[in-house]
Amino acid sequence: MNLKLCIPILAFAVLAATAFFPRFSAQAGEVPSPTSYKVLEPIRHGNLTVFPVVGPVSHDTHEFLTLDEGVRSGDVVVTEYGNVQGLRRGRIVPVTHEGAQVNQLVLVNNSKRPLILLAGEIVTGGKQDRVIGKDRIVPAESDPIDLNVFCVEPGRWTATSAKFGSMGSAMAQPAVRAKAMGAKDQAQVWSEVRKAQAGMASNLEASQAVAVGGTTSYARVMENGAVKQQVDSMAEPIERNYQSLIHELRDRNAVGVVVAVNGEIIWADIFASTELLEKYWPKLVRSYAAEAVVSRTSDHEIGAKSAQKFLDDMEGKREMVESEPGLYRHTEITGDGFKAFELTSLLPKTGFDVHLAKMAE
Repeated sequence: MNLKLCIPILAFAVLAATAFFPRFSAQAGEVPSPTSYKVLEPIRHGNLTVFPVVGPVSHDTHEFLTLDEGVRSGDVVVTEYGNVQGLRRGRIVPVTHEGAQVNQLVLVNNSKRPLILLAGEIVTGGKQDRVIGKDRIVPAESDPIDLNVFCVEPGRWTATSAKFGSMGSAMAQPAVRAKAMGAKDQAQVWSEVRKAQAGMASNLEASQAVAVGGTTSYARVMENGAVKQQVDSMAEPIERNYQSLIHELRDRNAVGVVVAVNGEIIWADIFASTELLEKYWPKLVRSYAAEAVVSRTSDHEIGAKSAQKFLDDMEGKREMVESEPGLYRHTEITGDGFKAFELTSLLPKTGFDVHLAKMAE
């Protein structure tokens, strides 16, 4: 079916399917269970399928700052570990360090708003580009904090800039995010970066493939003109159509997506509010599209029932909880064939899940 023709029908079906979800604001500390989310009929393009997800409650998230917003305004500074001395806020504190380290950066949030960091977000610059390995919340006007990161540029260890910027138009694709979040292994992250680079190069003409193969930077591969054209051609129809649905579904709490590639569910991203989803959507959809581009096989369809089952199953065999009292709680759940990661805000007047990421294994 022609995609343009099916979108109005889809929008009508989506709106009808969500009619029973009344809009109301959640009370502080009210966290919806996974089974209270509803998966809607999918949007498809090629071998990429995105299922919109709506929830029963809406949380107030306007106080939270994203990494892209903070870096763009200059309120958030990310630098190599060896530069920590110059970043102390309000007092001089002697610092002993051994210089820059591959899996460690330092961040300062100078804004008056708490900062959300999502695993998979990429910061570029310094001695190597890095990917953030874990969701977390950084308090407003923070002292320097250590960031657990993974290198996504194995071929460079020379400084290009003192500070890092953010890869604002994209984030690491699910295969790379999974190795950072789940495996927590640098060698496996590098392996996925190389696979992504090879996959992108294999879809290009010889002259363009040489340019992609000539860099070890994941960010530069994704920003290459030919690669960007491939990813955009996959992402833009879905981004545009779901963005339209987000506006239509604002009163029904559109909060996330379940993602399938080649007819197999691979990922879910769920947020506390439509506002947060809208902020992250442009970079998220390109990460899903990048995964689809490098893993093209079949494009058989999968239905909403399977996506709903994936989202509902949160029964874990093991849970690992890390908490910063009064700030956030991070819970890693390992179950049959999946891992899930919940970031819960513990700031005053919150107590809700800011972000839920779930990966198929």
